[in-house]
Amino acid sequence: MKILVTAKRVEDPESKIKVDAAGKGIVKEGLKYKINPFDEIAVEEALRLVAKHPGDVVAVSIGGKEVHEQLRHALAMGATKAVWVNHEGPLDQMGVAGLLKKIVEKEKPDLVILGKQSIDDDQNQVGQYLAEWLGWGQATFASKADSLDSENEKNKVPGVIVGDGAKTIDVIREVDGGLNRLQLTLPAVVTTDLRLNQPRYASLPGIMKAKSKPLEELNPAGLGVDVAPKITVTKLSMPPARKAGIKVADVPTLVTKLKTEAKVI
Repeated sequence: MKILVTAKRVEDPESKIKVDAAGKGIVKEGLKYKINPFDEIAVEEALRLVAKHPGDVVAVSIGGKEVHEQLRHALAMGATKAVWVNHEGPLDQMGVAGLLKKIVEKEKPDLVILGKQSIDDDQNQVGQYLAEWLGWGQATFASKADSLDSENEKNKVPGVIVGDGAKTIDVIREVDGGLNRLQLTLPAVVTTDLRLNQPRYASLPGIMKAKSKPLEELNPAGLGVDVAPKITVTKLSMPPARKAGIKVADVPTLVTKLKTEAKVI
């Protein structure tokens, strides 16, 4: 089978983020970057699936030349091919989904797996747009559970299971009430949650091989996609600083402060 995955470049969550002087973006000088953690989980899950159902994993990233680092990371993990959409301007979620749709039509994968959201803007929209525009079934928040039903399923159940002949896929997903199991007819779109798997470390041989694996360059104009943002950021601001906590002498004082100052009781 053939699986397409995303490898977005995002700020390292350990970096200290500051709003720029214009109040419409962040200060990028000195920041470190990495592959979006949810996308890294998507790459890992794709690799596990093709280990059982032989095929190819195609990684996609959108941005300037700097995204080569994230594509090479996916290749070092084991992806077969990388697709670079060369675009340095702003993008919103519809623009990203539009580009991915064209790449899906070109690559014709059996399955698309992408992170449920990116940790920079936390929008959680691209997978849903993509599935809708392709007309494919979708399963969001693919996760992993020890047991879906203690009576019938004694063993651990993997979060994504491809059926016989790679015609269907079962996805166990997290929902507010617990776990939900969906069966989709392929092709389909799946978005990954944190508990789906633990991504592997790229091996030294994998890193060396990644340098020679193909990296195809595309651009929005060549794909026929208008990526002019439909959504614009008007203002960014840091959250207000939290006041330092205080110690109270006894429970009555605590209750009084919760009632008169915090006004939570």
